[in-house]
Amino acid sequence: MACRTAHSFIDSFCWRGVPLLAALLWLGGCSTLDYYGHLARGQVQVWQASQPINALLGDPQVDPELRRRLALAQRARDFASAQLGLPDNRSYRLYADIQRPFVVWNLFATAEFSVKPELHCFPIAGCVAYRGYYSLGRARGAAALLKQRRFDTYVGGVEAYSTLGWFNDPILNSMLRWNDERLVAVIFHELAHQQLYVADDSAFNESFATFVEREGLRQWQQAQGLPAVDPSGAKQREQFSTLVLASRARLEQLYASELPADAMRAAKQAEFERLRQEYRTLREREWGGRGRYDGWIAAPLNNAKLLPFGLYDQWVPAFAALFAEAGGDWPRFYRRVAVLGELPLEARTKALEALRKAS
Repeated sequence: MACRTAHSFIDSFCWRGVPLLAALLWLGGCSTLDYYGHLARGQVQVWQASQPINALLGDPQVDPELRRRLALAQRARDFASAQLGLPDNRSYRLYADIQRPFVVWNLFATAEFSVKPELHCFPIAGCVAYRGYYSLGRARGAAALLKQRRFDTYVGGVEAYSTLGWFNDPILNSMLRWNDERLVAVIFHELAHQQLYVADDSAFNESFATFVEREGLRQWQQAQGLPAVDPSGAKQREQFSTLVLASRARLEQLYASELPADAMRAAKQAEFERLRQEYRTLREREWGGRGRYDGWIAAPLNNAKLLPFGLYDQWVPAFAALFAEAGGDWPRFYRRVAVLGELPLEARTKALEALRKAS
């Protein structure tokens, strides 16, 4: 499944038309079987909680605010297919109250002296930099086992995901915590994953979906006569991401050095303190003393916590340039993106770099 955390994703656990049990047995291994069984149970729980939104909209006993938000989601869903050329299916035509603030929790992990993620590989979706759990307890338990092996770990909650078109994904109660603009934007983002997904290239997939989300929201606001509101604080996020990526690059250089372990640990902590200080300076100089990431920066920092940064924005300028080359025509744009997705990774990266430089 492709998902958003402070945005990220986990992966599909079966093939269409293949019995789930057979797929799990094919994967082999007790721990693998237990994990995929957990994913299967979690997805089934989401299905069981799902109800057609049209039925809820016609139910006078439904809370008026919930009815308003669901009606908004359906208008955005119609717009996504009619105006943005995104898949026209039953995804986001259902609603599921899963009785918790997050649908899944993603576990990221790195070695103590590395900023490279521990990769997890899945059928269909390929290898990704995290492992997802429908239970916070299971995610924390897995993290504890990794910590015993001196891994850095980070667990982040996910409010929404896409199963890449394999199942009918519902609007979740966790998504309704967002404001109207953010809700609309994420529907566009997740449907973009259904439009196109390239195995083993998270930066490509997330940047593509982020571009569709941003341009789609701009067109939605224009069509609805709404002011151009940035629901996710893109400027602050970009500035903060720049700080984090610079810190990650310095850590990478540090870990490539030949310092003894104790000296390496001390330098690692000094780098995290530098990141905190740079954040405080940015908050005071640029944001008027109020920052969206105060809680994140104040909590413990480690290598794994830095991993999600850069995935969602890296190639957005390249996709913007490609959209301009396509004359703003969505079907033509998607065809061009699909051609990029078929290239080998090295050639794809070079093409994206050229597009970004031309933007």
